[in-house]
Amino acid sequence: MSESAIDRVAAATPAGVARRIRGLSDRAIAWLFVAPAIFLLLAVNIFPLIWTIRLSFTNYAANRPNREVEWVGLRNYERILTDADTWANMQTTAHFLVWTLFFQVLIGFTLAWLINRKFRGNDLATTLIVMPMMLSPAVVGNFWTFLYQPQIGLINYAVEFVTGIPASSFSMLGPGGWARWAIVIVDTWMWTPFVMLICLAGLRSIPDSIYEAAEIDRASKWRQFWTITIPLVLPFLMLAVLFRGIENFKMFDLVVLLTGGGPGDETLLASIDLKREAFEKWRTGHSSAYAIILFVTVFGLASIYVKALNKLKER
Repeated sequence: MSESAIDRVAAATPAGVARRIRGLSDRAIAWLFVAPAIFLLLAVNIFPLIWTIRLSFTNYAANRPNREVEWVGLRNYERILTDADTWANMQTTAHFLVWTLFFQVLIGFTLAWLINRKFRGNDLATTLIVMPMMLSPAVVGNFWTFLYQPQIGLINYAVEFVTGIPASSFSMLGPGGWARWAIVIVDTWMWTPFVMLICLAGLRSIPDSIYEAAEIDRASKWRQFWTITIPLVLPFLMLAVLFRGIENFKMFDLVVLLTGGGPGDETLLASIDLKREAFEKWRTGHSSAYAIILFVTVFGLASIYVKALNKLKER
């Protein structure tokens, strides 16, 4: 075997690889490990985003790939931003987003405050409360569709018991303005435990010594709650709002299973409208522009919110 061949074999051994790695700088080694992840990120996320931006300036239709693609500039964006139906769908999305966040934060923090107070059966109660968020949206959607069913649904019989309205003449998922609240109830039931867990982590991160010092100063429980508990848990609450806000803005599967966007367009969220434009009407260029508008909206609002959260942490 020649001397060069011997050198190549030696370099391929673990000891040889180790010697070559030791010859690299820390920065080079870091890039060696990070490069595959960066490449995967570019392939899976960045390239489709760039392709979507390109399509948003055309009249491309995925069901007619052989048709000549025409460059339409900002026409797709103009049509979307001046369409009254689009703004109505955004208003429906905002209604769903605001009310789910309100109820999830209110109920989630209350549950976390109660769970944080040590009592017998604490662990069992926590497990039972967290169970809804462990279920898939498909299971939750079908389960609540059954509960909302006009003839045999338990929700209708509960409404009849409280209000006297016959169960057979009332439907939470039917026309009349109740469908929006029906999906708010289901999403709140499913994801309030997530907010509770984040708030519980915030409550348990507060040192007992702070409360002990407040008691020495004869601060009332109410004053301790508003001057110690709320300020120290607020960053955790804001983080929960950020996570749930982003997810609820993109909500799709749960609403499709419950109402399909109906009755009429009463629960037609922007995400469902986008799916219809892309895969039912096959207006690929138009739907690409729609997707970019939604992306910029979420990204912009999240960026502003994160800056506010960082300022709060700096205090």
